[in-house]
Amino acid sequence: MKPVIKQENVETLFDSRYIKIYDLQYAEGAHYFNASRREKENLAAIKTDEEFRSDFPDAVTIIVILRSDNAPDRLLLSMEYRYPAGRYLLSPPAGLLDPEDRAFGKDAEIVAAKREVFEETGLEITEEDSIRVFNPLLLSSPGMTDESNGIVLAVCHRNDLSFLSHAGAVGTENFGEFKLLTREDAKKALKDGRDENGNYYSVYTALALLTFVSGLYEAL
Repeated sequence: MKPVIKQENVETLFDSRYIKIYDLQYAEGAHYFNASRREKENLAAIKTDEEFRSDFPDAVTIIVILRSDNAPDRLLLSMEYRYPAGRYLLSPPAGLLDPEDRAFGKDAEIVAAKREVFEETGLEITEEDSIRVFNPLLLSSPGMTDESNGIVLAVCHRNDLSFLSHAGAVGTENFGEFKLLTREDAKKALKDGRDENGNYYSVYTALALLTFVSGLYEAL
């Protein structure tokens, strides 16, 4: 029998704008701790099966493939400073879903993805580009957190890449250089399990690399 977690048995241990810590008391004297971006009443742990299966992700991660007339397809990544890791990590564009995004219903992830890509890369995704939800919701690390990401795939044809810019970065976002990876570059990163500086990368970067190297993006 699965544990049942009720809202009245959830205690808030730490509360800040972006991160909260909850004590999920799933039985008498039994505790499990959850790091979350959510308010108590919206925790995944207390949702019904139907609510859980129709939930919005907390954020979106975007796999951006750039095509041009005179070069092979390339995967657009950046070196982004990740504070918990304490260094710049190879990363795809990503960002939180805003409350306003949710008003778009099934298009919420697409709306958020277009905004985040523009802010972080200067790339404006238009109707001439291909953009779709690749995976509606992936749990980041469900043994510790209910944080989730929707995965969006965008394939864009651009011959001129002079638009690339991190000028739209907001808040604590801190970027290094852009990385335009060929399939050979991406294969090497997958094989090494590290970026060119020898640093590890996130599971979402690995997913972007795998999608690109496998050619799966061409079949969707």
